[in-house]
Amino acid sequence: MAPPTPGATTTSSGITLNVNGEKHTLPVDHRTTLLDALRERLDLTGTKKGCDQGQCGACTVLVDGRRSLSCLQLAVAADGREITTIEGVADGDRLHPVQQAFLDLDGYQCGYCTPGQICSAIAVIEEHAAGWPSAATADVGAEAAPPLDPDEIRERMSGNLCRCGAYVSIVRAVARAAEEMQADDAAVKEAAA
Repeated sequence: MAPPTPGATTTSSGITLNVNGEKHTLPVDHRTTLLDALRERLDLTGTKKGCDQGQCGACTVLVDGRRSLSCLQLAVAADGREITTIEGVADGDRLHPVQQAFLDLDGYQCGYCTPGQICSAIAVIEEHAAGWPSAATADVGAEAAPPLDPDEIRERMSGNLCRCGAYVSIVRAVARAAEEMQADDAAVKEAAA
């Protein structure tokens, strides 16, 4: 990309997106959303464009481990940050525990919202494990996080909509994945001790 002419307004930049462990350097218009860069420039179409207004959660990805609505984030703001899309959550051929739970417990119907639901659920489980309260948390000053019960899960996942209404199965899948991930973490800590 040529350097800008002095006094000229620059409308594009070269950026590097670290997506699913791979670096991608590309020029983007400053108005390009992260969602459009992922889908149209990197051909990572697992992340879905739902409302394109940040209201449905279908475009949820992880940016530096935190959930982000990629339709609201500009690609230039993600330059150099670690981005994980649905294509990057599995470990090779082994599904992530959240993916497996969604599959086992029918946490999807048409599947359009599923990539965003799964990325959000992964972050929900990590936020809960870190002790972050939610609007459903009764005692936000408590030492330990409250149990990740259905009310907590529903509140924490409330930014992800499912037009098919698979919410009961989604809540069950998140709860099961959280239990499995907690048990795996405990086993790793015990083995290290």
